Amino acid sequence: MQATSLLMKKILFILGILCVSLSFNYGQTSSTNVFTNPLLPSGADPYSFYKDGYYYYTHTLQNSLTIWKTKNLSDLKMAQSKVIWTPPKGTSYSKELWAPEVHFIQGKWYMYFAGDDGDNNHHRMYVLECTTNDPMTGEWVFKGKVADAKNDKWAIDGDVFEHGGKLYMIWSGWEGDKNGQQNIYIARMKNPWTIESERSKISGSDFDWEKHGDIKGDPNLPHVNVNEGPQILKNGKKVFVIYSASGCWTDFYALGLLTADANADLLNPASWKKSPEPVFKQSIENGVFAPGHNSFFKSPNGKEDWILYHANSKAGQGCGGFRSPRMQKFTWNADGTPNFGIPVKENVEMAVPSSSKK
Repeated sequence: MQATSLLMKKILFILGILCVSLSFNYGQTSSTNVFTNPLLPSGADPYSFYKDGYYYYTHTLQNSLTIWKTKNLSDLKMAQSKVIWTPPKGTSYSKELWAPEVHFIQGKWYMYFAGDDGDNNHHRMYVLECTTNDPMTGEWVFKGKVADAKNDKWAIDGDVFEHGGKLYMIWSGWEGDKNGQQNIYIARMKNPWTIESERSKISGSDFDWEKHGDIKGDPNLPHVNVNEGPQILKNGKKVFVIYSASGCWTDFYALGLLTADANADLLNPASWKKSPEPVFKQSIENGVFAPGHNSFFKSPNGKEDWILYHANSKAGQGCGGFRSPRMQKFTWNADGTPNFGIPVKENVEMAVPSSSKK
């Protein structure tokens, strides 16, 4: 989520929203059985949660938190949407709201997000709570900051998951107080708004494909290595973390893979093995650049696996508002690891996620 400067990032974000071509047929076509990417003209860091026949979707809007409600994510452009929360002015979380995620945990709804006071160096993670069954109608209450008490450092992109009867959070953060390297951390949670263990680093930028991060025009920060946007994914006896690597301002933004045994100690860095190559990256042939910051969902019938991600339509579009949400079905390799294939070309018709029980 970082860019060369906050001012330039804001300008690019606004210009991207204004300038994204209107020639695309976003989402579903005239046939309800097929759809095309992108799903919306703009929307970085897409995330969804499925409950009681509906998908609850959200993405980065910078200044507020919004939820979309739909029975099929391919029809996002027609989905009901609602701004559930706008931060009060003058707080440590009033600006730069990044990578929101909506979850239903232990009988309540939670919205996790990163925010700051306008200075990227102050980014931390926060959470809202909603106790009603329908998050579109209930009141969202600010619960506070979510942080490792001992290492309350810069943090974004929190993802929360349950495993083995325990609750965990994974996120992207700095080791110290200065920018230059974003790592993936994990910690155990006491409840959906409290981290109880110390954080544990499970990934940094180890391979060349993770180290595209040169920044032009900033002598104080010429390069940043990036691991961010971690997402949990499970299959059989394996637990995976899919993460985004390299700077989002480059066309080399791509997805990496960490693997652990389901019975392993997830807080132990030695439990995680990193794949040496990216598992999802740009396709120049298909005109899809910098795909990343993904999430996952099942089809309504629970039989298909889908990846939801953002990408640019042209080279060099960076971290601004040109990024648009897209989705495609994926499969599994013989060894149980996910096979995401290559990013699908825009306006290519695909079958919508199946609702058939057959």
